Amino acid sequence: MPLPAMSFRSLSLAWTALFAVSASGLAALAPDAAQPTADQLAFFEKNIRPVLADKCYKCHSAQSEKVKGGLVLDTREGIRMGGDSGHAVVPGNLKESLLVTALHWQDKDLQMPPEKDGGKLPDNVIADFEKWIIIGAPDPRDGEAKVVARKILDPKEAKATLWAFQTPKAAPLPEVKDTAWPHTEVDRFILAAQEAQGLHPVGDADRRSLIRRLYFDLIGLPPTPQQVEDFVQNKSPDAYAKLVDILLASPQFGERWGRHWLDVARYAESTGKERNFTFQEAWRYRDWVISAANADVPYDQFIREQIAGDLLPAKNGAEHAAHLTATGFLAIGPKSLQEKNAEQFRMDQIDEQIDTTSRAVLGLTVACARCHDHKFDPVPQKEYYAMAGIFRSTETFYGTGGTGIKNRNASTLIPLPPPTEMLASTDAPPPEPAVTMPNRKEGGKKKNKKKAQQNTPATVNVPLDGAVMGVEEGKPGNARLLVRGEVAQPGDIVPRGMLTVLSPGDVPAIPTDHSGRLELAEWMTSPTNPLTARVEANRVWSYLFGQGLVRTADNFGATGEKPSNPELLDALAVQFMHDGWSVKKLVRSLVLSHTYQLSSAHDSVDSEKDPDNRLLWRASPRRLDAEAIRDALLTASGQLQFQPPHGSAVQTAGKGYVGKGIQPERFTQITANYRSVYLPVVRDFVPEVLDIFDFAEPSLVVAARDVTNVPAQALYLLNNGFVRDQAAAMAKRVLAQPVSYEQRITLAYEYALGRPPNAAEIARAEKYLLSEGRGLLPVKGGKADDAALLSWSTFCQALFACAEFRYLK
Repeated sequence: MPLPAMSFRSLSLAWTALFAVSASGLAALAPDAAQPTADQLAFFEKNIRPVLADKCYKCHSAQSEKVKGGLVLDTREGIRMGGDSGHAVVPGNLKESLLVTALHWQDKDLQMPPEKDGGKLPDNVIADFEKWIIIGAPDPRDGEAKVVARKILDPKEAKATLWAFQTPKAAPLPEVKDTAWPHTEVDRFILAAQEAQGLHPVGDADRRSLIRRLYFDLIGLPPTPQQVEDFVQNKSPDAYAKLVDILLASPQFGERWGRHWLDVARYAESTGKERNFTFQEAWRYRDWVISAANADVPYDQFIREQIAGDLLPAKNGAEHAAHLTATGFLAIGPKSLQEKNAEQFRMDQIDEQIDTTSRAVLGLTVACARCHDHKFDPVPQKEYYAMAGIFRSTETFYGTGGTGIKNRNASTLIPLPPPTEMLASTDAPPPEPAVTMPNRKEGGKKKNKKKAQQNTPATVNVPLDGAVMGVEEGKPGNARLLVRGEVAQPGDIVPRGMLTVLSPGDVPAIPTDHSGRLELAEWMTSPTNPLTARVEANRVWSYLFGQGLVRTADNFGATGEKPSNPELLDALAVQFMHDGWSVKKLVRSLVLSHTYQLSSAHDSVDSEKDPDNRLLWRASPRRLDAEAIRDALLTASGQLQFQPPHGSAVQTAGKGYVGKGIQPERFTQITANYRSVYLPVVRDFVPEVLDIFDFAEPSLVVAARDVTNVPAQALYLLNNGFVRDQAAAMAKRVLAQPVSYEQRITLAYEYALGRPPNAAEIARAEKYLLSEGRGLLPVKGGKADDAALLSWSTFCQALFACAEFRYLK
């Protein structure tokens, strides 16, 4: 018999009964959503400012001889105020933003840019402006409008003056006054910085809070009541360290930490843009990332495989297949398949690959140099095109299949070798792929004769009926510098190469018959590269402490924030490399620190000195991310399916674009109960439970997610059918236990919040359950009647809706 719908009165009463739980103040700790994030500002700098400067400033800026229509577009205030016709941009409102009307040429008297200045912008550029407005029109421009030529910072000067471009060095351990407090070297750096500012660390977290924090941070799931109780009762001095090791070895570690990298890799299973075609095989890259995280693949190797896996040696077909799958990193980015100009599409794809690679690995916005020398960092436009030549010499396969006006830039996939096929020896890695692949530009009918001749002893014939999105070597060649980034204005040819500022000596040479991807991967992961280890160490820190030592986690350049403790960040980077680039060892060293184990207790004196807790005198309360919230709901209800699915809902949906033939509801409304990392990620159609709790934008590199606290989140937990179903399942789970009603209340708190209720909470719960009728009646044979089940279900849902459920303290 189906459970009756929960009345609004019942749920309101239940929530009121537990108000003391939600009144802890945790929800108020989320940052101000009105402040633009680093990712939003990066989107403006990459996609909006260059177009405004190139197409609009001639007539609508301080440099204009006459400002037309009273419209100034070179300041934030100007573009929002608008001109004679009204507001050009109204943040969050496309309908009221006249700029959108002008860009679409919807009004014959309001067409921008006009025909004489190049005419209507491409659809994908207009779409970028619409997206920018929808997310609030983030815009760092302020003050007077000035268009000033900026001389690029000399690489030698940058190396001497900017910390990020100097090789990290391990500083001597600092002296501290309280020598008994530090547990690890990390603690010495933290305490020294606190003592210098007159701060004092708070006491340690209680063991229930600590184990809940550790479980969510390491595997993304809450501990069971029995696991909590075992830890609380275990007084052994090494109990905590042993638990850390157990969690690091758990297969759920990869599901948690693999998802962190998928944010950075802008993982998605569709192209996005105007026609949102599915990527049916993207899930293979997702599973490769999770597997690599569980295996603790050294981070430098992890990066090399994603950039140049097809060029790495492999002892058999299975290993080569894994390497090819890793290169999906370069293939899964958003794509405008409707682009009519094939060269424009190619250069846009290259730009997206440069942007993702440089931000993900180096923490630099290299793509800002596409149209001109980088405005802030020592990256000349010439060096951008040196890197562009590397990716121009690479073929990208993403498998949208077919052709047509909606899919003008279709692509096939890379066929895989038989897994047992023996390939080249790993003793002497060849510069070319170990397997001869068919030329997919010709539908697989021709063989790459040059590669076949070079690798005859190790070549195999690969069938065309077999996983993966990825890249392979194309025709090696250099790119031309494009004046203002315009494909119609090619300039001089630029030799392939890397960034001077990150090279200790001369930039590594690239053989004429190589794309340069292998050399790029080796250069990026060299111990002499000043950024790669720093960037990853900072990210790992941010996942465990809520914010990075550098808060702009994917921008270590001149506009990024300086580290709160540069000596500590350098020490972590050096140790990370010394430990073989092991992410698990780095995680272990951080969670064993005294700093990680502090409570979140508030201190008014220290808060006055350090209101943002940048020096970590306490643990900052953190809201769970979207996946952890959903997985915690399923865990509490006992419905979580630990066995990973094979493939993805996108794989079974078929080829085509979402919205015609493939309904978006297939991806937004999910009934499966496996872990959230395996939910489909279709651009513009992310599942509601993820989207509402600030899931990473899958078209952008996201090193640190936004964290908002908005009414829609509370309403979701109160009204959504998925949440109600989990509350009902949890109620049945509680009622099935042959214990007293007071013990059932305790169980409910332990399932949802990881702790038993106090006396006042038990009293309130009893009062509510009595008021609802049959909530406290005995349950016979493990079965409850509908009235009892309804009252317990609303009680459980109220626990889900309280702030403590979705926050770590």
